[in-house]
Amino acid sequence: MNARKPLVILKTGRKIPTLDTIAGDYEDWIAAGMGWQPGTVRVIAPDRGEALPAPDAVAGIAITGSGSMVTERADWMLRAADWLGDAVQREVPVLGICFGHQLLAHALGGQVDDNPHGVEVGTVEVSLEDAAADDPLFSTLPTRLWAQLSHRQSVLALPPGATLLGASEMEPHQGFAFGPRAWGAQFHPEFDERIIPHFVEYYRVILGEQSRCADTLKSTVRPAPESRLLLRRFAEIVREGES
Repeated sequence: MNARKPLVILKTGRKIPTLDTIAGDYEDWIAAGMGWQPGTVRVIAPDRGEALPAPDAVAGIAITGSGSMVTERADWMLRAADWLGDAVQREVPVLGICFGHQLLAHALGGQVDDNPHGVEVGTVEVSLEDAAADDPLFSTLPTRLWAQLSHRQSVLALPPGATLLGASEMEPHQGFAFGPRAWGAQFHPEFDERIIPHFVEYYRVILGEQSRCADTLKSTVRPAPESRLLLRRFAEIVREGES
């Protein structure tokens, strides 16, 4: 890989406090899942005013989850969205995860707002659409898989021209593709069964208000190793583009 082109992880948020007992943060879990070595990755936090590089000077971009909401329309989000739109136009490989999925959809003309079905959290079964079988990234996944989820907002309308790739019972837009090298995944392929119970607990009160039981959701948490294939395959796509 050309060392002059870093792998960028756009760090849009930080883990919740109870996860301090688990080493790392979003960017560390993503990089580990992709097999990206520390010396090849540049972590940029736009919410802290950190500068964004020229998109054509980047080998690939992954966008993390966040406790922020796209509907806040903070200045840093708008700046990052413009940058992502430029990167997609230049066909830089981009993968948005959870908030990153929503921010990418917003950047490309989609609609993001509160999920009308409420909070989706826990280990959830995701079903892929027929289009996923021909997709360079999502075709690495089985047609039905378990995935870890934690989100209040959703992509309510995909960007014009985007291809729907997956859905769950509470979320019709679990994955999408836009153009040849940009993808969004509402689920967290970087999370494991140690991490997700913390998010279920985080939403305990809201879940109760929705007549849903946090303890039941925690009891159904299970490993979701197949979802991690998404990270490995994205890393391969980046390498292929640099060869």
